[in-house]
Amino acid sequence: MRCPQCIRNTAGAAATARTSVLIDNGSPHFVRSKPRKLLLSTSAGKTAEDSAMLARAALRSSIWRRAPLPRARQLHDLQKHPQSRFLKVSEEVRDAVATGKPVVALETTIYTHGFPYPDNIALASLLESVVRLNGGVPATIGILGGVAKVGMSAEEIIELASTAESKSALKVSRRDLGYICGMGMTGKHIHGGTTISGTMILSELAGIRIFGTGGLGGVHRGGRTPWIYLLTCLNSADLTELGRTPVTVISSGCKSFLDIPRTLEYLETEGVCVGTFADGRDGAVDFPAFFTRDSGVRSPRVIQNEAEAAAIVYAQSKLPVHSGIHFANPVPHEASVAKAEMDRIIEEAVRLADVEGYNGSDNTPFVLAKIKELSGGKSVIANRALIESNVKRATQVAVELAKLEDLDRGSSGPMPVFTKSEQTSASTSPILEPVTESVKPPQKADVLVAGSLAIDLSCDYTPFGSERVQVAPLPHTSNPAVISQSLGGVGHNVALAASYIGSEVLFCSAVADDLSGRAALATLEAEGLKSDGIKVLPPTIGARTAQYVAINDAKKDLLVAMADMGIVELSEQQLDFDGFWDPLLERTKPKWVVVDANWRADVITKWSTLARKHGARVAFEPVSTAKSRRLFGRDATGVGAAIGPGQTIPNHAVSLACPNRLELAAMYATARETLLFDSPGWWAIVDSMGLSPTGSRERLVAATSAALVDEGLPQQSIQLLPFIPCLITKLGDAGALLTQLLPPGDPRLMDPESAPYILARSSPSADAPFGGVYMRLFPPAATLAPQDVVSVNGAGDTLLGVVVAGLSKGGLRRALRIFFLWRRRRVGGH
Repeated sequence: MRCPQCIRNTAGAAATARTSVLIDNGSPHFVRSKPRKLLLSTSAGKTAEDSAMLARAALRSSIWRRAPLPRARQLHDLQKHPQSRFLKVSEEVRDAVATGKPVVALETTIYTHGFPYPDNIALASLLESVVRLNGGVPATIGILGGVAKVGMSAEEIIELASTAESKSALKVSRRDLGYICGMGMTGKHIHGGTTISGTMILSELAGIRIFGTGGLGGVHRGGRTPWIYLLTCLNSADLTELGRTPVTVISSGCKSFLDIPRTLEYLETEGVCVGTFADGRDGAVDFPAFFTRDSGVRSPRVIQNEAEAAAIVYAQSKLPVHSGIHFANPVPHEASVAKAEMDRIIEEAVRLADVEGYNGSDNTPFVLAKIKELSGGKSVIANRALIESNVKRATQVAVELAKLEDLDRGSSGPMPVFTKSEQTSASTSPILEPVTESVKPPQKADVLVAGSLAIDLSCDYTPFGSERVQVAPLPHTSNPAVISQSLGGVGHNVALAASYIGSEVLFCSAVADDLSGRAALATLEAEGLKSDGIKVLPPTIGARTAQYVAINDAKKDLLVAMADMGIVELSEQQLDFDGFWDPLLERTKPKWVVVDANWRADVITKWSTLARKHGARVAFEPVSTAKSRRLFGRDATGVGAAIGPGQTIPNHAVSLACPNRLELAAMYATARETLLFDSPGWWAIVDSMGLSPTGSRERLVAATSAALVDEGLPQQSIQLLPFIPCLITKLGDAGALLTQLLPPGDPRLMDPESAPYILARSSPSADAPFGGVYMRLFPPAATLAPQDVVSVNGAGDTLLGVVVAGLSKGGLRRALRIFFLWRRRRVGGH
């Protein structure tokens, strides 16, 4: 008998063994599965008594093997493995999991072994878009070059999906994870599509609870005696994985050619809760049979809607239960194949597989291919429809689950604010006491900045004289360091920069009633920023003042950082938004409101709505690639984004955004995924620009550079202009790119000096809401030697603060003049 994965040398075997333990959370599942394999290989020729004994031994082995790890050990391992040489979780997924957003896992075997290339790439794009459009964050999971990826980029998905042509990728289940990652250590960089089992394991390691897929594996048909039945059950790793991994799988039931009654019996034995969505039906319903809505087998449980499903997942997570959950979602009516017709097709396909000797892992692909042939392609239509439906349902469950988990943070009532005690002595630090309202109401403000406020701790490793050659601190022990504390946060940085220019600034953020919160308020006062807009949350909320800790080596290069920013992820109800910040906007009447993307998507929308209600323009600071998507996306609340299809100029929600090149690309991709570029309003404005597809490149290169055009930055910014009429893209040492829709009558439209930067003009007869498209690249004013650079942290925040301060005083041209004058002054060291 041929070994399914031949290990050719001792090094390969050692690497596989080591990776198995690492990826499997230290549990000895890989080793203890051997008795079952021995039973299978020695069962032939045994008497009925021997067979019963073997079956009991297999069952005992199964129970022993699935004993859960102690909780403390589980937490230790989960903290150890989410980022390692074998497992990489994307920034977006890590951010979403950490902040309680709905995340949906997606498998990749369907791309490597299911759909042909390039149809599989189109399907992958569709499924990720379905998740985003329904308020979730997609986490496509696969193996690239021996490294498990959770949250694959578009390029990574394309690379993995292209293996469908060469059939070079492995199907990766639990047993294969150690093998494929271990081979990567030896230089054999293998790609793999994860099965339900493999995807569940990696989902749990990344903290993902909901997984949407096509169909579940199950018990193969055949086998009537109890001991054969028990051993036959081992054909599907999906079932055993559901019994030991706490991830909820939403699919369209089992493949129709499997033994559905015995599959359900096995799941019951494994302790797996199984329910089927009623999908508009009353009373008892059948467990679906993949291609057909009904199987003739009653579902153990009926789930009425996504809220009920989420409640089950939530409750089980609070109990000491370590098995998974399976929710079956019937194929949509319009794509379902009649049960009688499908039964005939399946009987014939199974018969042919038996005649031609297709067994084990080769059985399912052969049977599916025959079903496709015998059904005239109907099975493919049903397959695609049910996958999309399942992923949509999984996202809706994840959204409902996020709402329930959000309630754990508690609800807020009237909140006190803090002020300095009048009895503070000059020799002591300020003592902060709670009061019911601010002592002095805030005056008028030019700029309101709504964003994060955090205590920043910088730990710089400073080795002793005898250890100077040691650049990095030693792990697992204490190290000598210089630890400095400062006030940070994107919103704080923007507000401070605007105040330095001379604008009246109201800074709005939230801190907790803790030592860090009191220190932050005192430091704000020392900086000259008033604390009137700072919401102080009571201990009942369970929030902590935001903190950021950076560990740097001896060269002051960052080694690792930790961020605790959960306080700005609270809901608007918990923040008492209408009771606290709405009256502040009413009294201060700011001209501009700057919102950073640390807030949840629904809170960003709330800030934008309030700003426009009080006549202010909105500027957006994206913060990071993952968080920049919040301007166009939904979050756990299900509330719509700040920018929707109908919010094009002159009805735009955001007037200015200041992304870096990566954040711009992320914003563009999210707008495209949410179909904003398909809206009639967007098309009308883009059409009015008159930029031809063939002649535009030369004009863009002339206004910017060939490198930027090849990167696609000017094109991306132009396509976002109908929703955000002014974009300042930060390019690091290359300067900044200004892209703007000029209003009708703007002086630059008639200024000869501005002519090189006017890419297009709207026709006077077109009745367009803009006068032209302006694009200009501003190179750096000066270049500093590396030794003269003190820090680049917060440079982008400073740019936005200075620009908005200028805008509040007299328009964009004044803002840019102020910025460059200020920048030269800073470069000069004054």
